[in-house]
Amino acid sequence: MWADSAEDLAGRVDWIQESAPENEVVKRPLLQALAAHSGPEVIIASSSSGLLPTNLQAGCDHPERVLIGHPFNPVYLLPLVEIVAGEQTSTAAMDAATAHYDDLVMYPLVVRNEIEGYLSDRLQEALWREVLHLVNDGGATTRELDDAVNYGPGLRWAGMGTNLTFHLAGGEQGMRHMLRQFGPALKLPWTKLEAPELTDDLIEAMADGCEEQAEGRSIAELARLRDDYVIGVMRSLRPLNLGAGRLIAEREARIHEAGSTPPWTKGDVVAAPLALYETVVEPDWVDYNGHMSEWAFLTAFGWASDKLFRYIGIDEDYRAAGHTFFTVETHLNYAQEASLGAPFRVTTRVLGVDAKRLHLFHAMYRVDEGGVTGELLCTTEQMLLHVDTDAGSTAPMLDGPAAALAAIADAHADLPVPPQVGRVMQIPG
Repeated sequence: MWADSAEDLAGRVDWIQESAPENEVVKRPLLQALAAHSGPEVIIASSSSGLLPTNLQAGCDHPERVLIGHPFNPVYLLPLVEIVAGEQTSTAAMDAATAHYDDLVMYPLVVRNEIEGYLSDRLQEALWREVLHLVNDGGATTRELDDAVNYGPGLRWAGMGTNLTFHLAGGEQGMRHMLRQFGPALKLPWTKLEAPELTDDLIEAMADGCEEQAEGRSIAELARLRDDYVIGVMRSLRPLNLGAGRLIAEREARIHEAGSTPPWTKGDVVAAPLALYETVVEPDWVDYNGHMSEWAFLTAFGWASDKLFRYIGIDEDYRAAGHTFFTVETHLNYAQEASLGAPFRVTTRVLGVDAKRLHLFHAMYRVDEGGVTGELLCTTEQMLLHVDTDAGSTAPMLDGPAAALAAIADAHADLPVPPQVGRVMQIPG
């Protein structure tokens, strides 16, 4: 949405996220103007990194809805957002802000007291101050200090953080033993709370060291590298339900819940083919070329299969009882590229089914403006086996899913066989 002024924009939105420069002289007049031209129910969240919300909300109409909503770069990947109330911020506004960020699949962390710098930035700055001292004193280069984090504690922090990491290091007695044994060392003059004087020599040493580390890569190239490894870390945490990986799992669950087709019941007319899954290319699905990665197509088809499972009555309860499908063979055919944010739709066909086997065919199509199905992007042919997870062996489907799949297979029986089915990969001789 574009507008000629902030005031014009404020009157047309139901949420305001202010991201002006980190300066009260700039932020306060802007927030006052936004508050004067927006409805009293509209939350105004400032993206400040450390300013006090009490000062920012002063002079605003309905200051009870003004608060801090501090996200972290890159905002499109990092889920954390710190929420800080000012003296006049209402509980209702804090609850609304928490719910809003949660709907965006972010991680709203409410800072319990109004403090400058909030939480994460204070921790980051403490480490940064030590970096400046060590470089200034000639104790290490910027590369050596980054290596000291990247190859050690940094790998632990993504999943546990400092406190749980040290609790683990304390053995069976946890943090109590850790503090009793190593706590006295905290009084030794190892670290410094105040930053060193930022002399020209120190600034140049820091800048030269970082440029050497960059090895000729541009800022844009470094940003792409950062995004790729952040995505990789988040993906690795997902199956463990840790940290940011837990949010990925929650987002996946919401995808399932949103727009799901009601489960099949006897007598329903079955679409031929089925179209149960539609979404857009996610940020963590694209590669360094800006296109959907090879593995991401299979991930999307996996979601389409899950939509089918739910349609035929296979849900969490079914799986908890020890019944599920395992994929035993997959053939993928790539037709076109798909870019970040591109909408697509997956159609699903049941090629064959018996008591234990399911032969599936998914086709992914671009969705044009107006929701019209466009060109083919990718297809997959898959064979799945129904298993009893408790017994560790194949087993017949239960009656409900079996009946649903039989009905779907019957409805799809007269469709022409896709040319990709049964295709063999070879170089003609």
